[in-house]
Amino acid sequence: MLERFTWFRQSAYLWRGDVNVYIDPWGLTETDPADVIFITHAHADHFSPEDIEKVQKPKTQIFAPHDVAKELSGKVTPVKPGDTFTVGAISGQAVPAYNVAEHRLHAHPKANNWVGYVLTLGDRSYYHAGDTDHAPELSQIRADVAFLPIGGDPYVMDPVEAAGLAKAIRPEVAVPMHYGFVIGSPADGDRFVKECDPIRVELLTPTNQFERT
Repeated sequence: MLERFTWFRQSAYLWRGDVNVYIDPWGLTETDPADVIFITHAHADHFSPEDIEKVQKPKTQIFAPHDVAKELSGKVTPVKPGDTFTVGAISGQAVPAYNVAEHRLHAHPKANNWVGYVLTLGDRSYYHAGDTDHAPELSQIRADVAFLPIGGDPYVMDPVEAAGLAKAIRPEVAVPMHYGFVIGSPADGDRFVKECDPIRVELLTPTNQFERT
Protein backbone atom coordinates (compact mmCIF):
# COMPACT_ATOMS: atom_id res chain seq x y z
CA MET A 1 0.00 0.00 0.00
CA LEU A 2 2.92 2.34 0.60
CA GLU A 3 5.52 1.04 -1.83
CA ARG A 4 4.60 3.66 -4.43
CA PHE A 5 5.04 6.58 -1.99
CA THR A 6 8.09 8.74 -1.44
CA TRP A 7 8.09 10.94 1.68
CA PHE A 8 10.23 14.02 1.21
CA ARG A 9 9.63 15.78 4.53
CA GLN A 10 6.82 17.22 6.64
CA SER A 11 3.64 16.38 4.66
CA ALA A 12 5.20 16.18 1.20
CA TYR A 13 4.69 13.00 -0.81
CA LEU A 14 4.99 11.63 -4.31
CA TRP A 15 2.87 8.68 -5.43
CA ARG A 16 4.09 6.92 -8.55
CA GLY A 17 1.56 4.89 -10.49
CA ASP A 18 0.23 5.25 -14.00
CA VAL A 19 0.52 8.95 -13.15
CA ASN A 20 2.70 10.94 -10.77
CA VAL A 21 0.80 12.54 -7.91
CA TYR A 22 2.36 15.05 -5.51
CA ILE A 23 0.80 16.16 -2.25
CA ASP A 24 2.10 19.34 -0.59
CA PRO A 25 5.46 19.22 -2.42
CA TRP A 26 8.15 20.85 -0.27
CA GLY A 27 11.83 19.98 -0.07
CA LEU A 28 11.71 17.80 -3.16
CA THR A 29 14.71 15.56 -3.69
CA GLU A 30 13.23 14.02 -6.85
CA THR A 31 11.50 15.90 -9.62
CA ASP A 32 9.49 13.44 -11.69
CA PRO A 33 7.08 15.48 -13.85
CA ALA A 34 3.75 15.92 -12.06
CA ASP A 35 0.47 14.79 -13.56
CA VAL A 36 -1.50 15.98 -10.55
CA ILE A 37 -0.62 18.14 -7.53
CA PHE A 38 -2.73 18.48 -4.41
CA ILE A 39 -2.14 21.38 -2.00
CA THR A 40 -3.80 21.37 1.42
CA HIS A 41 -3.24 24.95 2.60
CA ALA A 42 -1.23 28.14 2.34
CA HIS A 43 1.54 27.64 4.90
CA ALA A 44 5.03 27.65 3.39
CA ASP A 45 5.83 24.08 4.43
CA HIS A 46 2.85 22.90 2.37
CA PHE A 47 2.54 25.46 -0.42
CA SER A 48 5.96 25.96 -1.97
CA PRO A 49 5.80 27.68 -5.37
CA GLU A 50 9.50 26.94 -5.86
CA ASP A 51 8.94 23.20 -5.52
CA ILE A 52 5.77 23.26 -7.62
CA GLU A 53 7.71 24.96 -10.39
CA LYS A 54 10.22 22.10 -10.41
CA VAL A 55 7.58 19.51 -11.34
CA GLN A 56 4.71 21.41 -12.96
CA LYS A 57 4.28 20.90 -16.70
CA PRO A 58 1.68 22.37 -19.09
CA LYS A 59 -0.56 19.31 -18.59
CA THR A 60 -0.26 19.25 -14.78
CA GLN A 61 -3.56 19.56 -12.95
CA ILE A 62 -3.49 21.25 -9.55
CA PHE A 63 -6.12 21.14 -6.82
CA ALA A 64 -5.85 23.68 -4.01
CA PRO A 65 -7.97 25.74 -1.60
CA HIS A 66 -9.24 28.99 -3.05
CA ASP A 67 -6.67 31.26 -1.37
CA VAL A 68 -3.85 29.11 -2.76
CA ALA A 69 -5.42 28.52 -6.17
CA LYS A 70 -5.48 32.24 -6.95
CA GLU A 71 -1.69 32.32 -6.52
CA LEU A 72 -1.14 29.61 -9.13
CA SER A 73 -1.25 29.45 -12.91
CA GLY A 74 -1.99 26.62 -15.30
CA LYS A 75 -4.71 24.00 -14.92
CA VAL A 76 -5.86 24.89 -11.40
CA THR A 77 -9.06 23.76 -9.69
CA PRO A 78 -10.04 25.56 -6.46
CA VAL A 79 -11.55 23.24 -3.84
CA LYS A 80 -13.23 23.54 -0.47
CA PRO A 81 -14.28 20.92 2.09
CA GLY A 82 -16.91 18.62 0.65
CA ASP A 83 -15.93 19.03 -3.00
CA THR A 84 -15.50 15.84 -5.01
CA PHE A 85 -13.48 15.45 -8.19
CA THR A 86 -12.19 13.01 -10.77
CA VAL A 87 -9.03 13.45 -12.79
CA GLY A 88 -8.26 10.52 -15.06
CA ALA A 89 -8.31 7.35 -12.96
CA ILE A 90 -8.00 9.34 -9.71
CA SER A 91 -11.09 10.20 -7.72
CA GLY A 92 -11.26 12.03 -4.46
CA GLN A 93 -12.84 14.42 -2.04
CA ALA A 94 -11.57 17.47 -0.21
CA VAL A 95 -12.30 17.17 3.52
CA PRO A 96 -12.08 19.67 6.39
CA ALA A 97 -8.73 20.45 8.02
CA TYR A 98 -8.72 22.86 10.94
CA ASN A 99 -7.83 23.22 14.60
CA VAL A 100 -10.28 22.65 17.44
CA ALA A 101 -7.88 22.88 20.40
CA GLU A 102 -8.35 26.38 21.78
CA HIS A 103 -4.64 27.16 22.00
CA ARG A 104 -4.21 26.21 18.31
CA LEU A 105 -7.27 27.88 16.80
CA HIS A 106 -5.17 30.63 15.24
CA ALA A 107 -2.99 28.22 13.28
CA HIS A 108 -5.59 26.69 10.97
CA PRO A 109 -8.96 28.45 11.37
CA LYS A 110 -12.03 26.60 10.14
CA ALA A 111 -13.08 29.75 8.26
CA ASN A 112 -10.09 29.40 5.94
CA ASN A 113 -11.67 26.35 4.29
CA TRP A 114 -8.34 24.57 4.10
CA VAL A 115 -8.45 20.88 3.32
CA GLY A 116 -7.19 17.37 3.54
CA TYR A 117 -7.87 14.85 0.78
CA VAL A 118 -9.30 11.35 0.51
CA LEU A 119 -7.91 9.96 -2.74
CA THR A 120 -8.38 6.73 -4.62
CA LEU A 121 -5.01 5.87 -6.13
CA GLY A 122 -4.88 2.56 -7.91
CA ASP A 123 -7.05 0.13 -5.98
CA ARG A 124 -6.56 1.75 -2.57
CA SER A 125 -7.91 4.78 -0.75
CA TYR A 126 -5.64 7.23 1.05
CA TYR A 127 -6.45 10.00 3.49
CA HIS A 128 -3.93 12.85 3.66
CA ALA A 129 -5.07 15.01 6.55
CA GLY A 130 -3.14 18.19 5.79
CA ASP A 131 -2.74 20.21 9.01
CA THR A 132 -5.59 19.52 11.37
CA ASP A 133 -6.79 18.53 14.79
CA HIS A 134 -9.30 15.74 15.42
CA ALA A 135 -12.27 17.74 14.15
CA PRO A 136 -15.63 15.98 14.66
CA GLU A 137 -16.28 15.43 10.94
CA LEU A 138 -13.04 13.53 10.49
CA SER A 139 -14.21 10.56 12.54
CA GLN A 140 -16.47 9.66 9.61
CA ILE A 141 -13.61 9.31 7.12
CA ARG A 142 -12.85 5.84 5.88
CA ALA A 143 -9.64 5.01 4.03
CA ASP A 144 -7.20 2.13 3.70
CA VAL A 145 -4.29 4.37 4.70
CA ALA A 146 -4.35 7.50 6.84
CA PHE A 147 -1.48 10.00 6.77
CA LEU A 148 -1.82 12.01 9.98
CA PRO A 149 0.14 14.99 11.39
CA ILE A 150 1.61 14.29 14.82
CA GLY A 151 4.13 17.07 15.55
CA GLY A 152 2.00 18.78 18.18
CA ASP A 153 1.84 22.39 19.34
CA PRO A 154 1.49 25.02 18.17
CA TYR A 155 0.12 23.71 14.86
CA VAL A 156 -1.29 20.17 14.86
CA MET A 157 -2.17 17.12 16.93
CA ASP A 158 0.39 15.42 19.13
CA PRO A 159 0.91 11.64 18.88
CA VAL A 160 -1.81 10.87 21.44
CA GLU A 161 -4.38 13.07 19.72
CA ALA A 162 -3.46 11.73 16.30
CA ALA A 163 -3.78 8.16 17.55
CA GLY A 164 -7.30 8.99 18.67
CA LEU A 165 -8.17 10.04 15.14
CA ALA A 166 -6.53 6.92 13.73
CA LYS A 167 -8.67 4.75 16.00
CA ALA A 168 -11.79 6.60 14.86
CA ILE A 169 -10.98 6.15 11.16
CA ARG A 170 -9.72 2.56 11.57
CA PRO A 171 -7.44 2.41 8.51
CA GLU A 172 -5.49 -0.70 7.64
CA VAL A 173 -2.35 1.39 8.10
CA ALA A 174 -1.70 4.73 9.78
CA VAL A 175 1.33 6.78 8.74
CA PRO A 176 2.61 9.70 10.83
CA MET A 177 3.76 12.88 9.14
CA HIS A 178 4.50 16.52 10.00
CA TYR A 179 7.12 15.76 12.65
CA GLY A 180 10.88 16.10 12.80
CA PHE A 181 10.69 19.24 10.66
CA VAL A 182 9.60 22.61 12.10
CA ILE A 183 7.93 20.87 15.05
CA GLY A 184 8.11 17.48 16.71
CA SER A 185 10.95 14.97 16.71
CA PRO A 186 11.57 11.48 15.30
CA ALA A 187 10.72 10.08 18.74
CA ASP A 188 7.13 11.19 18.16
CA GLY A 189 6.82 8.49 15.52
CA ASP A 190 7.64 5.80 18.07
CA ARG A 191 5.12 7.24 20.51
CA PHE A 192 2.48 7.27 17.79
CA VAL A 193 3.12 3.58 17.15
CA LYS A 194 2.54 2.81 20.83
CA GLU A 195 -0.56 4.97 21.16
CA CYS A 196 -2.19 3.60 18.00
CA ASP A 197 -2.26 -0.02 19.12
CA PRO A 198 -4.02 -2.10 17.74
CA ILE A 199 -3.94 0.03 14.55
CA ARG A 200 -0.92 -0.91 12.44
CA VAL A 201 1.52 1.95 11.91
CA GLU A 202 4.21 2.31 9.26
CA LEU A 203 7.05 4.77 9.86
CA LEU A 204 8.41 6.06 6.57
CA THR A 205 11.90 7.49 6.20
CA PRO A 206 12.05 10.99 4.69
CA THR A 207 14.44 11.62 1.82
CA ASN A 208 15.49 14.79 3.66
CA GLN A 209 17.23 14.33 6.99
CA PHE A 210 15.17 15.11 10.06
CA GLU A 211 15.89 18.66 11.24
CA ARG A 212 14.86 18.06 14.84
CA THR A 213 15.95 15.31 17.23
